[in-house]
Amino acid sequence: MGSSDSKLNFRKAVIQLTTKTQPVEATDDAFWDQFWADTATSVQDVFALVPAAEIRAVREESPSNLATLCYKAVEKLVQGAESGCHSEKEKQIVLNCSRLLTRVLPYIFEDPDWRGFFWSTVPGAGRGGQGEEDDENARPLAESLLLAIADLLFCPDFTVQSHRRSTVDSAEDVHSLDSCEYIWEAGVGFAHSPQPNYIHDMNRMELLKLLLTCFSEAMYLPPAPESGSTNPWVQFFCSTENRHALPLFTSLLNTVCAYDPVGYGIPYNHLLFSDYREPLVEEAAQVLIVTLDHDSASSASPTVDGTTTGTAMDDADPPGPENLFVNYLSRIHREEDFQFILKGIARLLSNPLLQTYLPNSTKKIQFHQELLVLFWKLCDFNKKFLFFVLKSSDVLDILVPILFFLNDARADQSRVGLMHIGVFILLLLSGERNFGVRLNKPYSVRVPMDIPVFTGTHADLLIVVFHKIITSGHQRLQPLFDCLLTIVVNVSPYLKSLSMVTANKLLHLLEAFSTTWFLFSAAQNHHLVFFLLEVFNNIIQYQFDGNSNLVYAIIRKRSVFHQLANLPTDPPTIHKALQRRRRTPEPLSRTGSQEGTSMEGSRPAAPAEPGTLKTSLVATPGIDKLTEKSQVSEDGTLRSLEPEPQQSSEDGSPAKGEPSQAWREQRRPSSSSASGQWSPTPEWVLSWKSKLPLQTIMRLLQVLVPQVEKICIDKGLTDESEILRFLQHGTLVGLLPVPHPILIRKYQANSGTAMWFRTYMWGVIYLRNVDPPVWYDTDVKLFEIQRV
Repeated sequence: MGSSDSKLNFRKAVIQLTTKTQPVEATDDAFWDQFWADTATSVQDVFALVPAAEIRAVREESPSNLATLCYKAVEKLVQGAESGCHSEKEKQIVLNCSRLLTRVLPYIFEDPDWRGFFWSTVPGAGRGGQGEEDDENARPLAESLLLAIADLLFCPDFTVQSHRRSTVDSAEDVHSLDSCEYIWEAGVGFAHSPQPNYIHDMNRMELLKLLLTCFSEAMYLPPAPESGSTNPWVQFFCSTENRHALPLFTSLLNTVCAYDPVGYGIPYNHLLFSDYREPLVEEAAQVLIVTLDHDSASSASPTVDGTTTGTAMDDADPPGPENLFVNYLSRIHREEDFQFILKGIARLLSNPLLQTYLPNSTKKIQFHQELLVLFWKLCDFNKKFLFFVLKSSDVLDILVPILFFLNDARADQSRVGLMHIGVFILLLLSGERNFGVRLNKPYSVRVPMDIPVFTGTHADLLIVVFHKIITSGHQRLQPLFDCLLTIVVNVSPYLKSLSMVTANKLLHLLEAFSTTWFLFSAAQNHHLVFFLLEVFNNIIQYQFDGNSNLVYAIIRKRSVFHQLANLPTDPPTIHKALQRRRRTPEPLSRTGSQEGTSMEGSRPAAPAEPGTLKTSLVATPGIDKLTEKSQVSEDGTLRSLEPEPQQSSEDGSPAKGEPSQAWREQRRPSSSSASGQWSPTPEWVLSWKSKLPLQTIMRLLQVLVPQVEKICIDKGLTDESEILRFLQHGTLVGLLPVPHPILIRKYQANSGTAMWFRTYMWGVIYLRNVDPPVWYDTDVKLFEIQRV
């Protein structure tokens, strides 16, 4: 039968379903088989032939028919899993049912009355489906569906290669099959790389899409930070009930990390061969991050030590979370496995950068956001992986792409989420001393980026990109300024030598943040000045020798430090500063920063195209909630510092609502005027002005300024190089105050960020699944869909 006929029959069946007011019996196979038995419809066909309005109509007007349709489709998948899908017909039925369920499930989830449907047992649907006496051990429909999908993902000749040599051999018994021998790709815990098979990849992809749709019930519940709500679908699928949990976890991870979009190392190869692996890799990455959606703050995560055994998974106690995917991820421990994962993620994240200097040489992948979430989960759940990443300069292969994405997305309203996750990852890494040390490696890769040209290290690259984000990003990024500067503070004690370009950028930020209108216009703004002073103090105290450029810049801009020390606190001046602000709403002065020309071949960061869809995000916790202060002891170990009491009263807790509001509204008013608007008072200014850590810098200026001025007068110099030479050989040993202990603000897991990751991750998945548009135009509650 031709494909157009089968489409016609399928459409007829859909119309019958929507127009029948009487319930159709589950036993009426002639009717139900029209949906899957004689049709060859693609997933796109199913979406076109089953319109949203009709699914909703059946749901409202003949609910029992919708229930039967779901139940029958699941039953067919269970039968396919039981029999092993040997005939082409059986395979076709499984794919058709899988597409139909992918289409219908979101409409079941959007209606609260239907939410329990898949978790109820269907009368007479026991394990064997032989009627009433079997009801005792009947499984909820959701469980039957999930187990069938798991079995079907390791079905010989359907989704994996058969190991049987001859056709005479009886089919591999689905029940005794050891799926660990059928892992999809070599990598962690598996050495054999199966022959690529286009058909198997497509079938896996369809089943993974259905699995992701099952998990997507989370999109239909509003964000509630206090509910450490586990997703029942994920919880069951990642439990010991699923006998394929380990091989499936490994298959997904290896499929993602082994993928090479270059086309087996040959440039331009993708233009000759269509790459059917990418859709599978993308689907695998999305399923993987959803199964790993687990609030690490609320559960005991496995310890990092524990004896390593001969297996790929570490058998360290305690057993760790119930979610086996999280459990397995946290127990990977072999060096070669870490190497494989890190190399794979770095290769894929660098793919868009390759694009810029060899256009079209490789296929451009689009799933970098999913990869960043995966990398975050790996570092968060597996501390041994985090230490491995930081052990060598390989971490820079992750850093450079992240900085590229941050710089590229800074003007684009629709990519605020990408900006946040990039910054969160860098915040997590910056809590480890090794990260700061690695940044001293010279930066020679010349990825075209819209930033000033400089010669220097990876630390220079990081600071120059951060400066660009702060001075020329859009308004919605203001809540990230605290995070960006915290990262710079964390790495500053280890930075051996900053370039002149970078030194000027840091002083430009101090200038911009210490204007009176900026300091007095919001209750939190002075924190940014504190962070920058801490950066300068760390470098002067711990890395003075190599940092003559920064010292020179501080001397040149000494007036900024004197202005801060003499900051006015009287009401008229405060009032005047705020009047000035009303006239100049510009967030930061662009002047005074010698921009310099951008790198050759770079394109300016562009705003989103009008009409671009984006999903809303929940507010992120303030920096005081995101991080925990630790002090670095003499031997390099960290000692956690309890937050000082006055700190919490000054910082208060973050405001609810959009991050940009949290930024503008003070967290605890120093004085509220009649209108309820926060306004600065002399007492408030004094309370923090007295704590500005200016002693070290003032001492440095006191010692060096007269010496530099003397050189200039004696030699009639206006030449920087001579002064820099003097500063390089100068020393302040014994002249500076006693070095302060190094403070590190380490990221700490909390339910606020867990909720942020959940909304961000599902927002990405929602927007990326456009063909077919699985969730488009359904009533999601986790986020709002907005147009830029």
